[in-house]
Amino acid sequence: MASSTTYTISDLAREFDLTTRAIRFYEDMGLLSPRREGPGGRSRVYSARDRTRLKLVLRAKRLGLSLSEAKDLIDMYDSPRDTGPQLRKFLQVLAAHRRQIEEQMADLQATLDEIKVHEKEARALLARLGDGSTPPEKAA
Repeated sequence: MASSTTYTISDLAREFDLTTRAIRFYEDMGLLSPRREGPGGRSRVYSARDRTRLKLVLRAKRLGLSLSEAKDLIDMYDSPRDTGPQLRKFLQVLAAHRRQIEEQMADLQATLDEIKVHEKEARALLARLGDGSTPPEKAA
């Protein structure tokens, strides 16, 4: 796409299924920096760079990164520095999020295992009642 391509806030909202308010929030966070045009600079004009940054922000959110982490990483890619440090930082952030998600998955698995035990116990108690009817409610 040519760098001269521009987008309105509505264009980006429609393309990425976002509200214009969300896009303005990303702008307030320093993630996007549209040019201002029209009377009083009321119209935002987004560049191809802004569109790419928005796409990266949304990808970072899907990966579980905070907006500040996303901004740090995206800003790194915007700088003309060597990409080695940028990639190492990205790998560190991803590794931390992977560990966090793995811990959450382990917690969820433990909860599921506990539910299965309770279901098995409840079915066994229900079977002992004989007719398979619903067991009486517990007294509070």
